[in-house]
Amino acid sequence: MRRDAHRARAVSTRLLRTVPRIGRSRDRRLRVLTESDEHYMQQALELARRVPFTAPNPKVGAVVVRDDRIVAEGWHKGAGHLHAEAMALEGIDGRGATLYVTLEPCVHHGRTPPCVERIVTSGIDRVVAAMEDPDDRMRGAGIRYLRDQGVDVTTDVLELAAKKVNAAFVHQRQTGRPLFTLKLAFSIDGRIAAGDGSSRWITGGPARRRAHERRAEVDAILVGAGTVLADDPRLTARAGAVERQPARVVVDASGRVPPDAAIFNAGHVIVASTSDAPHDRHTAWKERGAEVVVLPGGTSGVDLRALVADLNRRGWLEILCEGGASLATSLLREDVPDRLEIYTGPALIGRPGLDIGDLSVSTIAQAQRMKLVDVTRLGEDVLTVYEKGDA
Repeated sequence: MRRDAHRARAVSTRLLRTVPRIGRSRDRRLRVLTESDEHYMQQALELARRVPFTAPNPKVGAVVVRDDRIVAEGWHKGAGHLHAEAMALEGIDGRGATLYVTLEPCVHHGRTPPCVERIVTSGIDRVVAAMEDPDDRMRGAGIRYLRDQGVDVTTDVLELAAKKVNAAFVHQRQTGRPLFTLKLAFSIDGRIAAGDGSSRWITGGPARRRAHERRAEVDAILVGAGTVLADDPRLTARAGAVERQPARVVVDASGRVPPDAAIFNAGHVIVASTSDAPHDRHTAWKERGAEVVVLPGGTSGVDLRALVADLNRRGWLEILCEGGASLATSLLREDVPDRLEIYTGPALIGRPGLDIGDLSVSTIAQAQRMKLVDVTRLGEDVLTVYEKGDA
């Protein structure tokens, strides 16, 4: 009996020693699997970034992996084009392969068939999705469909990075309004222009190139009449091969912008005005091809809340606000911007240089607080990005 007890203790000891080894082996396999998934998802995210503008659709990239090798890839080019999954799966046998996609595959019929059906018929064994689609038609429906069809599905791989790629799409789907991004260029001492209103150039070439890249990524650019009068800008995207130009929205309550301004030379222009502007000025803008929206007046010109409501109905994903001190102050005072992109250039201006105006903040407790999300050096300039949220 004593010998049997000794044998039992020995077996028990061997089992106890085996458990952590099994656990370590499983953890190692999971770690390798996670690293592999993140690696291939990063490739898919790079593909999603390939096209700067896909609105009203999200940016999506996809790769097909078999035996630790990418055998196909795809990315969405915009409304009416193949979805990333369909592009990646075109003409291949998916059996034994894993599909990595930056957004949950669609399950609804639109301009193109549902991607989930294409995935199932291709024979794909496993799908790895970075994030669920926040669209009301989705919210996990595509994932549930795939699992019901016997496809192994893993989600939330590099989810935060995927949400960053589609920040405007996610915001619009969750709130019903476009993402309003306010872009400002400051000197070191916090001035946005010299005393005469001139601001060319506070920042250098790399920052200006980045600003043009951002224009190519948004639905529209919003400026005030003062900016048009001071700089006579075209407000076009001129970085790389740009296939489309953003709409330009000019806020002009009193009709100061002349009809021969460069902004009217090409593309879709919307002038947000009021009945205080001369009727013949409205007519002249229309003759230049502009859409004129007559809105109620506000304390500083056009009622910005009425303007925001008008822009909301257009289904846009992101509006880049490039106004000067006056429009920027009005937008901030009305709490319109969801995101700030602050370019700081290596210049000192001092007084009487222009800065942000009165935000009706009398004590520090009333200050608007935002969350720092990114800092990037662009040559001699610095781009700092803030978003609404807990600081």
